[in-house]
Amino acid sequence: MNTVQEEVATTKVAPASVPVLAILTVSDGNGGFRGNRSNFADLITTGQNMGFLVYVLPVKQLNLGRKRLSGFLYGKEYGGWQKASNLPFPDIIYNRIPQREDEMTPAVRGKINACRKHARVAIFNPAFFNKWDLFEWLRRSKTTKPYIPSTRRLMSVSGLDKMMRRHVYLYLKPESGKAGKGIMTVRVHGEKTLPYRLKIQEEKRSSTYNCASMQKLWARIQKQSGGHAYIAQQGIQLASFHDRRFDLRALVQKNRRGIWEVTGIGARIAGASSITTHVPRGGRIDDPEKLLTYSFNADRAHMLLQKTKTTALLIARQIERASGQRLGEMSMDLGIDSNGNLWFFEANSKPMKFDEPHIRQKSLERIFQYSTFLIRKK
Repeated sequence: MNTVQEEVATTKVAPASVPVLAILTVSDGNGGFRGNRSNFADLITTGQNMGFLVYVLPVKQLNLGRKRLSGFLYGKEYGGWQKASNLPFPDIIYNRIPQREDEMTPAVRGKINACRKHARVAIFNPAFFNKWDLFEWLRRSKTTKPYIPSTRRLMSVSGLDKMMRRHVYLYLKPESGKAGKGIMTVRVHGEKTLPYRLKIQEEKRSSTYNCASMQKLWARIQKQSGGHAYIAQQGIQLASFHDRRFDLRALVQKNRRGIWEVTGIGARIAGASSITTHVPRGGRIDDPEKLLTYSFNADRAHMLLQKTKTTALLIARQIERASGQRLGEMSMDLGIDSNGNLWFFEANSKPMKFDEPHIRQKSLERIFQYSTFLIRKK
């Protein structure tokens, strides 16, 4: 149920000894809140089963000087969502502000930064990642640098030309994009009259433009990017399944001891006319071991999956160390090329729901296991 019931004053939702987690989001302007409500409902239900009080907390209602706050509860006893006042101040704040634009406003950034310094509350995953920052962080470490494709900021036509002299296939990605939005690819076909082929990702398909010169290619890219900051990245020839490219999605979370652990790995196969493997863009879910066995063999598939898990943990630790933030989870896009080499493409500090049931349930429980660790640490 997406409607919110009228507000009730909650005098005593839970005993003082019950740990409290608030899911941080923003108001929707109509007295409700924004974000993935089904995900929030799952979190609240899981938290209740694990002995937590969980509620949704819009940033506007977060007052660090108060002991009681207003927010939103969820449950059958309320008939769905319920506004509530007099909720206990949280021990843990789980940042699920859905849009980068909301998170970047001065009021929201100021509130999150205040939480990071506050003695009463622990906040984790305080911000979205920026793609360029991610690659800079990972290049700093000898252990993670080998997994990074050649990447540079897309600043000028001469910079693009230099990249294309080194790599005949490039991915162009918005620094602040997510879920495959705004991605383009460029391929050079030197023998053709219109040698530069630009593909632009749309909803569930892609459009192609053939350009005669680097200048015309640049003009088209500039028009498409709309002034947003982009990176250019070496294109990787990914392993494929029946001529469809696939990559891997790893979910890495901290456990009850505060240590990074792989919660699960899924696989995504690109749609027929899509340049990404994202499900909202036409991709589909499949079993990683099956796909890797098809591309290589059973023994090598097993070895590659083990290597993917080990590498994902290395990357998570380096991102947290270099970012200087307290992180509790991240999802990663990783690829294995046709020669069996592993590559890192992206990390997301606010993972979307994994559709694989075994990963999904474990991922929900891990949030509260890590939260318990943080509360004990306090």
